[in-house]
Amino acid sequence: MQYLNAFWVGGMLCVIAQILINKTKLTPARILTTYVVSGVILGGFGVYKPLAEYAGAGATVPLTGFGYLIAKGTKTAIEQLGLMGAFTGGLTATAGGIAAAIFFALLIALIFKPKDKT
Repeated sequence: MQYLNAFWVGGMLCVIAQILINKTKLTPARILTTYVVSGVILGGFGVYKPLAEYAGAGATVPLTGFGYLIAKGTKTAIEQLGLMGAFTGGLTATAGGIAAAIFFALLIALIFKPKDKT
């Protein structure tokens, strides 16, 4: 049942994004940013945690999950470090994902030869 929950919640997040792309004049970059910011807001208010526990990877892998992780890391760092945690918590919590993205982007750039679109 856990796989089914992850599938339908992640699928609904994708469906919402696709509807926004098709029905509005929002650019994909704005939609992605909106997803991250909404994950931060929902995570900050504690609304996203039950969804993440229910859907697992279906809620934590999309961009809203990245925003939730930023909010969660910031909350934890503020409890431990005070005001300084507001500046360091989000980066500390997401450092692994950011480092992996940079590493794999570099690896792909070394393997393939990018070309201009002309």
